[in-house]
Amino acid sequence: MFKRIVITNRNLCERPFLEQLERIIKQVDMIVLREKDLPESEYGLLAREVLALGQAHRIPCVLHTHVAMARRLGCTAIHLPLPLLEQWTENLSDFTIIGSSVHSVDEARRAQSLGADYLMAGHVFATDCKKGLPPRGLAFLKEVCEAVSVPVYALGGITEETEPLIRACGAKGACRMSDYMKG
Repeated sequence: MFKRIVITNRNLCERPFLEQLERIIKQVDMIVLREKDLPESEYGLLAREVLALGQAHRIPCVLHTHVAMARRLGCTAIHLPLPLLEQWTENLSDFTIIGSSVHSVDEARRAQSLGADYLMAGHVFATDCKKGLPPRGLAFLKEVCEAVSVPVYALGGITEETEPLIRACGAKGACRMSDYMKG
Protein backbone atom coordinates (compact mmCIF):
# COMPACT_ATOMS: atom_id res chain seq x y z
CA MET A 1 0.00 0.00 0.00
CA PHE A 2 1.29 3.46 -0.95
CA LYS A 3 1.39 5.76 2.10
CA ARG A 4 0.92 9.49 2.33
CA ILE A 5 2.83 10.98 5.23
CA VAL A 6 2.59 14.50 6.60
CA ILE A 7 5.81 15.97 7.95
CA THR A 8 4.69 18.76 10.25
CA ASN A 9 5.88 22.34 10.30
CA ARG A 10 3.45 24.49 12.26
CA ASN A 11 5.27 27.64 11.06
CA LEU A 12 3.84 27.09 7.56
CA CYS A 13 0.22 26.94 8.73
CA GLU A 14 -2.14 29.75 7.83
CA ARG A 15 -4.57 28.62 10.55
CA PRO A 16 -3.92 27.15 14.02
CA PHE A 17 -1.66 24.10 13.70
CA LEU A 18 -3.96 21.54 15.33
CA GLU A 19 -6.88 22.83 13.28
CA GLN A 20 -4.81 22.35 10.12
CA LEU A 21 -3.85 18.81 11.16
CA GLU A 22 -7.51 18.03 11.82
CA ARG A 23 -8.35 19.31 8.31
CA ILE A 24 -5.87 17.04 6.51
CA ILE A 25 -5.79 14.00 8.77
CA LYS A 26 -8.17 11.96 6.61
CA GLN A 27 -5.81 12.42 3.65
CA VAL A 28 -2.78 10.86 5.35
CA ASP A 29 -1.63 7.49 6.61
CA MET A 30 0.96 8.74 9.10
CA ILE A 31 1.99 11.92 10.92
CA VAL A 32 5.62 12.71 11.65
CA LEU A 33 5.77 15.47 14.26
CA ARG A 34 8.98 17.21 13.21
CA GLU A 35 8.93 20.75 14.72
CA LYS A 36 12.73 21.02 14.91
CA ASP A 37 12.67 24.56 16.33
CA LEU A 38 10.84 23.66 19.55
CA PRO A 39 12.67 22.97 22.80
CA GLU A 40 11.98 19.47 24.11
CA SER A 41 9.53 20.61 26.80
CA GLU A 42 7.36 22.53 24.29
CA TYR A 43 7.69 19.69 21.79
CA GLY A 44 6.37 17.32 24.47
CA LEU A 45 3.28 19.46 25.11
CA LEU A 46 2.50 19.59 21.40
CA ALA A 47 3.25 15.88 20.99
CA ARG A 48 0.61 15.00 23.60
CA GLU A 49 -2.02 16.80 21.56
CA VAL A 50 -0.89 15.36 18.22
CA LEU A 51 -0.71 11.82 19.63
CA ALA A 52 -4.28 12.21 20.95
CA LEU A 53 -5.46 13.50 17.57
CA GLY A 54 -3.76 10.62 15.78
CA GLN A 55 -5.24 8.10 18.19
CA ALA A 56 -8.74 9.56 17.76
CA HIS A 57 -8.45 9.15 13.99
CA ARG A 58 -6.46 5.88 14.08
CA ILE A 59 -3.53 7.51 12.30
CA PRO A 60 -0.06 6.56 13.55
CA CYS A 61 2.00 9.43 14.90
CA VAL A 62 5.79 9.24 14.82
CA LEU A 63 7.80 11.53 17.06
CA HIS A 64 10.97 13.07 15.63
CA THR A 65 14.38 13.24 17.34
CA HIS A 66 13.21 13.26 20.99
CA VAL A 67 13.70 9.65 22.12
CA ALA A 68 13.31 10.30 25.85
CA MET A 69 10.17 12.37 25.27
CA ALA A 70 8.66 9.62 23.11
CA ARG A 71 9.26 7.16 25.94
CA ARG A 72 7.70 9.48 28.53
CA LEU A 73 4.61 9.83 26.35
CA GLY A 74 4.36 6.10 25.63
CA CYS A 75 4.95 6.61 21.91
CA THR A 76 6.71 3.62 20.36
CA ALA A 77 7.35 5.21 16.95
CA ILE A 78 10.44 7.39 16.44
CA HIS A 79 12.08 9.04 13.45
CA LEU A 80 15.77 9.87 13.74
CA PRO A 81 18.24 11.55 11.42
CA LEU A 82 21.01 9.04 10.68
CA PRO A 83 23.54 10.53 13.16
CA LEU A 84 20.98 10.15 15.97
CA LEU A 85 20.08 6.63 14.84
CA GLU A 86 23.79 5.77 15.06
CA GLN A 87 23.94 7.30 18.54
CA TRP A 88 20.81 5.57 19.87
CA THR A 89 20.88 2.29 17.93
CA GLU A 90 21.75 0.10 20.93
CA ASN A 91 18.95 1.59 22.99
CA LEU A 92 15.82 1.50 20.80
CA SER A 93 14.46 -2.00 21.47
CA ASP A 94 11.28 -0.60 23.04
CA PHE A 95 10.28 1.15 19.78
CA THR A 96 8.05 -0.72 17.34
CA ILE A 97 8.68 1.71 14.46
CA ILE A 98 12.06 3.28 13.77
CA GLY A 99 12.56 5.56 10.80
CA SER A 100 15.53 7.48 9.50
CA SER A 101 16.27 10.18 6.95
CA VAL A 102 18.86 9.37 4.28
CA HIS A 103 20.55 11.28 1.49
CA SER A 104 22.58 8.58 -0.30
CA VAL A 105 22.58 4.87 -1.04
CA ASP A 106 25.35 4.34 1.53
CA GLU A 107 23.31 6.13 4.19
CA ALA A 108 20.25 4.03 3.28
CA ARG A 109 22.20 0.79 3.68
CA ARG A 110 23.69 2.04 6.95
CA ALA A 111 20.30 3.04 8.39
CA GLN A 112 18.79 -0.31 7.43
CA SER A 113 21.70 -2.16 9.06
CA LEU A 114 21.10 -0.14 12.24
CA GLY A 115 17.50 -1.33 12.42
CA ALA A 116 15.47 1.31 10.58
CA ASP A 117 12.03 -0.03 9.64
CA TYR A 118 11.55 2.64 6.97
CA LEU A 119 13.59 5.37 5.31
CA MET A 120 12.77 8.86 4.11
CA ALA A 121 14.95 9.63 1.10
CA GLY A 122 15.37 13.14 -0.12
CA HIS A 123 15.17 15.65 -1.21
CA VAL A 124 13.92 14.36 -4.54
CA PHE A 125 12.52 17.53 -6.13
CA ALA A 126 13.25 21.22 -5.59
CA THR A 127 11.57 22.51 -2.45
CA ASP A 128 11.39 25.77 -0.53
CA CYS A 129 12.36 23.79 2.57
CA LYS A 130 15.81 23.26 1.02
CA LYS A 131 16.05 26.51 -0.92
CA GLY A 132 19.23 26.74 -2.95
CA LEU A 133 20.14 23.05 -2.57
CA PRO A 134 19.83 21.10 -5.82
CA PRO A 135 17.42 18.17 -5.64
CA ARG A 136 18.81 14.63 -5.77
CA GLY A 137 16.29 13.53 -8.38
CA LEU A 138 14.44 10.41 -9.42
CA ALA A 139 17.57 8.40 -10.27
CA PHE A 140 18.74 8.87 -6.67
CA LEU A 141 15.37 7.71 -5.35
CA LYS A 142 15.36 4.64 -7.57
CA GLU A 143 18.90 3.69 -6.47
CA VAL A 144 17.94 3.98 -2.80
CA CYS A 145 14.75 1.93 -3.30
CA GLU A 146 16.72 -0.81 -5.06
CA ALA A 147 19.50 -0.84 -2.44
CA VAL A 148 17.39 -1.68 0.63
CA SER A 149 14.58 -4.03 1.59
CA VAL A 150 12.73 -1.65 3.96
CA PRO A 151 10.08 0.76 2.64
CA VAL A 152 11.45 4.01 1.23
CA TYR A 153 9.30 7.13 1.36
CA ALA A 154 10.21 10.00 -0.98
CA LEU A 155 10.71 13.42 0.55
CA GLY A 156 11.12 16.88 -0.90
CA GLY A 157 8.87 18.71 -3.31
CA ILE A 158 6.40 15.83 -3.58
CA THR A 159 2.93 16.68 -4.91
CA GLU A 160 -0.04 14.72 -6.20
CA GLU A 161 1.33 15.31 -9.70
CA THR A 162 4.75 13.82 -8.88
CA GLU A 163 3.48 10.82 -6.89
CA PRO A 164 3.28 8.59 -10.02
CA LEU A 165 6.94 9.39 -10.73
CA ILE A 166 8.13 8.36 -7.28
CA ARG A 167 5.96 5.24 -7.34
CA ALA A 168 7.65 4.24 -10.59
CA CYS A 169 11.01 4.47 -8.77
CA GLY A 170 9.84 2.01 -6.12
CA ALA A 171 8.92 4.45 -3.35
CA LYS A 172 6.31 3.06 -0.97
CA GLY A 173 5.06 6.47 0.03
CA ALA A 174 5.18 10.23 -0.27
CA CYS A 175 6.23 12.60 2.50
CA ARG A 176 4.72 16.02 2.10
CA MET A 177 5.02 19.13 4.23
CA SER A 178 4.18 22.37 2.48
CA ASP A 179 0.95 21.46 0.71
CA TYR A 180 -0.43 19.69 3.81
CA MET A 181 0.59 22.46 6.19
CA LYS A 182 -0.47 25.37 3.96
CA GLY A 183 -3.54 23.84 2.29
